[in-house]
Amino acid sequence: MLGKTAPAAPLPDFGLPRLGRRHAVAGGVLTALAALLVLFGLLAPDDLTAFSAGALVRVPVEGVVVAAFALVLPPRARSVVAVLFGLVLGLLTLMKALDTGFYATLEKPFDPVYDWSFFHAGVEFLAGQIGDAAAVAALIGAGVLAVAVVVFMVLAALRLARVAAGRRTAATRVVAVLGVVWIGCSVFGVESAPGQPVAAQSAVALAYGDLRQVGADLREQRPFGEVAAADAFRGTPGDQLLTGLRGKNVVLTFVESYGRIALDDPAFGPKIGATLDAGTAELRAAGIGARSAFLSSSTFGGGSWLAHSTVQSGMWIDNQQRYNDLLASDRLTLGGAFQRAGWRTVWDVPAHTKDWPEGQRFYHPDAYYDARGIGYHGPGFAYATMPDQFTMSMLQRKELGGGRPVMAEVDLVSSHAPWSPRPWLVDWNQVGDGSVFAPMPAAGEAPESVWKDPAKIRDAYRDATDYSLKTLISFVRHYGGDDLVLVFLGDHQPPVVTPQGAVHDVPITIVAKDPKVLDRISGWGWQDGLHPGAQAPVWKMDSFRDRFLTAFAH
Repeated sequence: MLGKTAPAAPLPDFGLPRLGRRHAVAGGVLTALAALLVLFGLLAPDDLTAFSAGALVRVPVEGVVVAAFALVLPPRARSVVAVLFGLVLGLLTLMKALDTGFYATLEKPFDPVYDWSFFHAGVEFLAGQIGDAAAVAALIGAGVLAVAVVVFMVLAALRLARVAAGRRTAATRVVAVLGVVWIGCSVFGVESAPGQPVAAQSAVALAYGDLRQVGADLREQRPFGEVAAADAFRGTPGDQLLTGLRGKNVVLTFVESYGRIALDDPAFGPKIGATLDAGTAELRAAGIGARSAFLSSSTFGGGSWLAHSTVQSGMWIDNQQRYNDLLASDRLTLGGAFQRAGWRTVWDVPAHTKDWPEGQRFYHPDAYYDARGIGYHGPGFAYATMPDQFTMSMLQRKELGGGRPVMAEVDLVSSHAPWSPRPWLVDWNQVGDGSVFAPMPAAGEAPESVWKDPAKIRDAYRDATDYSLKTLISFVRHYGGDDLVLVFLGDHQPPVVTPQGAVHDVPITIVAKDPKVLDRISGWGWQDGLHPGAQAPVWKMDSFRDRFLTAFAH
């Protein structure tokens, strides 16, 4: 045995084979996740109401075509195609996410030309609920998430391209089979679920639809000035305008989110309808009459300024570009007609917390009150800077007390989401500077608590809207004389609580003690009282200005 070398002991494997298996499993999992992400980007609908498991069990023609194209390309070109495909699909996925949010709140897809202004309004709303710092953090988080979606979609596309190239024969067979399946299902109209064809081409259709919308929006901008100038009342002398309202204070009041659903939905209608019916009887006993109907709003779930400008201008203002064009024009508004006819015009906009020079230039009111200059020293109520009762009380004290007749636009805020906490009515003589409202926010439920429960959200909307309507009824009962004409209406259907597909109708009511005022609109067919019923007329919102000016012109 001497002189012989002992055999070397075998080296321990340290689990290397097991690590290799784990690596293979991890690679397979990553590939599966990449495939699921790409399929989700291609197949997911842009509307939650269309989302189902069946929507994802389909064959996307875009994926089949790109895969077939990539398989015949050299490595460098294949990588370029994969990156471009992932980038486009990531951006398309973000557009779908935006569409989903807009459908859920505004009953419309996101318009890439006109709808950016809603983000500013949304940020302000969010900051009012969770504070500026938290809102900024949420925005940063959303930005990071958006970038991550695009980056991961690109990485997923690159991984699938590499895997397919490494298994070219198998990948070619899969693509061929999927192509045959797509053609067959397309020819025979096979569906994985109702309205969900197995032969899918939704990504291409969505991208094409967005591009067409952009083109249509850009073309639409050109004729606006011509349309705005075509105005039957543009040159009407002041002494021929609004002669039927001489000596009256006319208050045009928008009740935030007061939509038709507030009257028709079983969750809201019984309470709000009872308030309106009781108000009708109470006002009638005081010799005050009312007529009501509906207007079809130019917006849905938000964008109140679009509805306000539609009523004022008699033009259909349904997007931000048209709104901007309107403010840059010299279109005669209802307020402008009253001003030309000798009224003092007032804009009372308690939701405004910043300067609004473009609006003041366009409407050019004699007096302008926002949240900073209205003299309020009470608490805020979530989004609402002040209770509606204070807004109406201030208007009465500062502007409606006598002298030159006033035409005022008042944009109420107490019925704006999140609808909690909310105030309650106090004696009008106790309103003062608003300090009387100080204990009220703490007595209500915080928005973050309410918005965890859909039932609480609906109750909060109902009660907030009921408060706003009771405020107006009480205001007319307390201050309404022969010289007051109140026009109150909703701006749009409420977000979140209104189901998709609902009409855009909002109630409108004219209240006056002088019977001659309501006689002027007797031919309109509006229903008696504050509560329009199912058979009440429905007008387009942009028709109101001309009908109103015509009714009171002679």
